[in-house]
Amino acid sequence: MYTQRIQSVARFFLLFHFARRLTLIAKRTFGSALHGPNSRFIPADLETDGPALNVGFLLLEHFSLLAFTQALDALVTANLIQPGAFSHSTCSLDCAALTSDLAILIGPSASLSECVAQPLDLLVICGGLRTPLTLPEDLATSLQELARRKVALAGLWNGAWFLGRAGLLDGYRCAVHPEHRAALAEIARHGQVSSEAYCIDRDRLSAASPAGALSMMLEWIGQRRGPALAEGITAILAFESSRYRRTTPAAQANISEPLREAITLMSANLEEPLSQDQLAAYVGRSKRQIGRLFQRQLNTTPVRYYLELRITESRRLLQHSDLPIMEVAVACGFVSASHFSKCYRSFFGYGPSREKRQGCVKGGRRPASHAH
Repeated sequence: MYTQRIQSVARFFLLFHFARRLTLIAKRTFGSALHGPNSRFIPADLETDGPALNVGFLLLEHFSLLAFTQALDALVTANLIQPGAFSHSTCSLDCAALTSDLAILIGPSASLSECVAQPLDLLVICGGLRTPLTLPEDLATSLQELARRKVALAGLWNGAWFLGRAGLLDGYRCAVHPEHRAALAEIARHGQVSSEAYCIDRDRLSAASPAGALSMMLEWIGQRRGPALAEGITAILAFESSRYRRTTPAAQANISEPLREAITLMSANLEEPLSQDQLAAYVGRSKRQIGRLFQRQLNTTPVRYYLELRITESRRLLQHSDLPIMEVAVACGFVSASHFSKCYRSFFGYGPSREKRQGCVKGGRRPASHAH
């Protein structure tokens, strides 16, 4: 009887230890605030619902190469996060090579007629400062045909002028480079020419600058594939010039100033994380108030958000520096390599030793961060 009782107790402790271990390594998911920057590293997020959205770029003579590449970069980066989300092609009026505004010769993959014959979700007209403002008849006919098919139409730099000349901006707001606003306002009398960097008005998109081209495409991607994908692209493309190549977090437009300040403090204190009491004191709110702000506006807790922030930064350090894993762990506030490894594995499905390392930045102790 005594032996059976000992065996029962032993089995209980073994099961308890096993259950506890399973809990420790259970798969975690990032909250909405940090999901985008990490989405391409989480296997469950690699599948795309539905067929690829097809985007065509019509290149005109002396088109802005930077505006074109900014818009294209958004699509290419989207496919890093969700493979197969978008397909793209380039075309010119007659499939001939064109010279960009930087005097670089670009050879498109198709003619306009071939591009229009394909199923399209968006056609982007790529203009530039020196692009002649003349509308060939075949281009006008093609644009009007696409509009009848409910294909979204976009213009970069002065690309909106061609839409206006084809009579496709009546009742729409649009953006165009300042040099061409007067010319567009003259032909699009029933539209509204904006001074903004970009505009999206239903199925008409337009951008006045390279930065506007990126913002325009990000918003369209967010509309068609969801905001998480757009946030992920932003996190990958936008980065600070720091020695760790740390990316700038996507802006949280709808959060209050106290919560924004708390997030800034967390970001500045990763190596020596602030306690919840310290965080509340610096922000000038009670610990309970800070907790409510995180729960209501980000649907998470301060502790959870802080951990996700540190894990996200640790991935960046592993990828873009040659720091040893233990130094990465310390730099992101983890007291032991084993704890860091368990947390990392629970979020990404693999340990830090398996992370792909670029080694772009040479290691060296980072100065301790301090709250202000």
